[in-house]
Amino acid sequence: MASLTHTLGIRHPIVCAPMAGVAGGRLAHAVSAAGGLGMIGARGSATSEWIAEQAALAGEGGTPFGIGLMAWVPQLSTQLDAVLALPDHLRPALVSVSFGDLAAPTGRLREAGLRTACQVGNAADLDAALGAGADVIVARGGEGGGHGRDEVGARAMLDLALSATDTPVLAAGGIATAEDVARALAVGAAGVWCGTAFLTCREGDNSPQARAALIGAVATRYSRVHDVAQGIAWPREFGGRAVATPFVEEWAGAEETMTPEAKAEHAAGRDRADTDYTPLYAGVGVGRLGAETDAASVVAALAGRG
Repeated sequence: MASLTHTLGIRHPIVCAPMAGVAGGRLAHAVSAAGGLGMIGARGSATSEWIAEQAALAGEGGTPFGIGLMAWVPQLSTQLDAVLALPDHLRPALVSVSFGDLAAPTGRLREAGLRTACQVGNAADLDAALGAGADVIVARGGEGGGHGRDEVGARAMLDLALSATDTPVLAAGGIATAEDVARALAVGAAGVWCGTAFLTCREGDNSPQARAALIGAVATRYSRVHDVAQGIAWPREFGGRAVATPFVEEWAGAEETMTPEAKAEHAAGRDRADTDYTPLYAGVGVGRLGAETDAASVVAALAGRG
């Protein structure tokens, strides 16, 4: 079996997760230029034009990159069309489809000759991804930031996936240091998939204020608070791990009773860019974040060369 680095055309088995709202074309390009694989994270509302623009940024100069899509969004078919319409010189090295029904979108991509990945958070997800023919399995534990399941720890999920398939498996959830990467590779992972370590990169699409808040954060909480407050129709089983702001702490576990006044408070806070209300999705490694940085430094540190 070819190594992940050979297959994807990268130097280090490190994939930057497709964090919607953070991982655009600039961050993807910077990660890939540093030897990892940068992924573009498409929001549910991402247009065909946006996907084409971000792919052009990410793939400048022939740099490999990936694109991450969400299976549950109503616009998925249009987004798939946009990915499949990219010119040959911007053909993504990897396209991930996760969080929902996987067979049809993964089949479309594979029929077009594109390499696919699916994030999995429990045994049923793993069966679905393997049944869909995913080329890469991302074994994501509940320690991971952003949306996903909070049922199985990262090491247990990695072990489950490795025992079930010879398909390349990436470890995800709580990957924050070179030692974390080395441990994952030592037990059989083909590479790692991490996002939190890249949240304070200047190439990201998040604001300087959001990056400063992430640097100051010490804890995260898994909940559906931000989705419920914003009326975003994420499937209930996929909550999100985010910085434990006072608003998150107040409503976590009580999302279904969130009042209209609380939702209005959340909206007003977002409008004034108050990071107590901004959805700051991050994993358990958030406490390791220091000053603003750049993607090349993060890749080097994860690869043990920083």
